[in-house]
Amino acid sequence: MKRPDDGSDSITIILVDDIQDARDGIQRLLSFEQDFKVVGTAENGRQGVALVQELQPDIVIMDINMPDMDGLEAASRITKALPFVGVIMMSVQDDSDYMQRAMLAGARFFLSKPPSTDQLYGTIRNVYEQYAPIRERFRRMNDPSAMLMDPADEKRPDDGTRAGHVIVVYSPAGGTGCTTIATNLASGLMKEDIKTLVVDADLEFGDVGTFLDLRSQSTISELADKTDDLDAEYFDSVVATHNSGIRVLLSPSLPNVGADIRELNPDAVSAIIEQIRYYYDFVVVDTSHNIDAVVAGLLELATKIVVVVTPTLPAIKNVKLVLDLLEKSNVNKEKVALVVNKAIENPSRHQRAHPTPDRISNYLKMDVTASIPLTDEYFILNAINKGVPVIAMRDPNKPIVKRLLELSDTLYGSMMGTLVEDQETEKSKERRGLFSFGKS
Repeated sequence: MKRPDDGSDSITIILVDDIQDARDGIQRLLSFEQDFKVVGTAENGRQGVALVQELQPDIVIMDINMPDMDGLEAASRITKALPFVGVIMMSVQDDSDYMQRAMLAGARFFLSKPPSTDQLYGTIRNVYEQYAPIRERFRRMNDPSAMLMDPADEKRPDDGTRAGHVIVVYSPAGGTGCTTIATNLASGLMKEDIKTLVVDADLEFGDVGTFLDLRSQSTISELADKTDDLDAEYFDSVVATHNSGIRVLLSPSLPNVGADIRELNPDAVSAIIEQIRYYYDFVVVDTSHNIDAVVAGLLELATKIVVVVTPTLPAIKNVKLVLDLLEKSNVNKEKVALVVNKAIENPSRHQRAHPTPDRISNYLKMDVTASIPLTDEYFILNAINKGVPVIAMRDPNKPIVKRLLELSDTLYGSMMGTLVEDQETEKSKERRGLFSFGKS
C-alpha cells in the first residue's frame, strides 16, 4: 500500500473530536513540538474515517463519545483496513468496559481528557515507535484491497474464504508462559470483522480453558474421529466462545482421553485445523512442550511459529536445539518469531546473572520479535481469576500489556493482507514431511 509522504520526518497526526475547543487545545499543544504535524481535524467519526482514508496519517487521536459515528466504530474501521495507523483514544470516562471495547476495536493506547502535556507527547512518540515495523511493511505493499473499506460495505461472509493464518505458540520447556502469550495474542489480533480461534493442543494438561474461565462439555475429543469430512456447522457447535468474542477449541477434560488422541490419532489436531482454518483470519495454537507427532504436524502447518524463551540457561539451551532443528528441517527463518518472556531488560546488580534479551538474541543468532517484561505474579493471577486476557485489564499502559499488544500488532501487520503463501497443506499432501514422525 502506498501512503502519502512529504519527505519530512514529522509524525503526521489527525485529531477527531466533536468539541472544537478540545481539538484546538490539542492542536495548540502539538504545535510546540517540531516533530509533530497535524494534517487534519474532524468533528465526528464518519468525517474522521474519510479523512484518514485520504491522508493516511501516522497517528489518529480520537474521542470515544461523538455523534453520527462514535470513536469505537471509527477506530474499528480504521485499524481493520489501515493497520499501520496508530489510534489513540481519549475519554473523560475511566471505565474498564470502554477500554476493553476500544481494544477490541483496534485502539491500543488511551488518554484521559484533558491529557497532560507529558502524557500527550510521550504517548504519541511511543505509539509511533511501536508501529514502525507495521508502517514499513505496508509501505512496501501496493495492494488496493488493503485500502479502507467503504462504510456501506457488508462484512465478509463466513464461507471459508478468510485468511487462515495459523500461529503456533511453542516452547520446549514448561513455565515459560506459552498459554498467557497465546491467549493474549488471540485477544490482541481481534478487530472488527476479524475472526480469531484459539486451539488448546496441549491434549493432556491444557490450561486455555482455565485462563479464560471457560467450561464446556465439548472439546477437541468430539472432533478427533471426524477429521475426514469435518462439517463447519458441527465444528461451530463444539467450540466455546469467550465473552470477548474469541472462539476456543478446548483440550480434553481428562488426561487419558488426550493421551489416547496423541498416541492413536496424532494427525487429528492438524487435520482439524487444516479443514477449518479458512473460516478464521487467525488460528492461535497453544501446544505441549514435547516435539512429538502432534506438535511436529502443527509446526509444519503453521504460517508463523512463535518460539517462547525465558532468561534461564536451560530454557535458552533448549530453544537453541529447537531452532537448530527447524533450520535443519529447512523451515524459513521468516516463519519463526522469537519471544523472550519474563525478560529482565535492565538488570540490577543482583540480577546481572540473568541473560538480557540482547544477550539471548546474540547467543541464538536470531532477532527478538518481542520482549515481554517480568511482572508481578499478582497481576497475571488477577487476570486469570477474572477469566480475561492480561491486555483486557484496567491498566493498558502497564509494560507487560504494552508489549503483548505490540506483539499482536506486529504479527497482524506482517501477516494480514497476505493469504497463506505456502499452499503445500492440501489434504493430499504427505504429512510429517519436516520431522521424523512418520507412521509406521
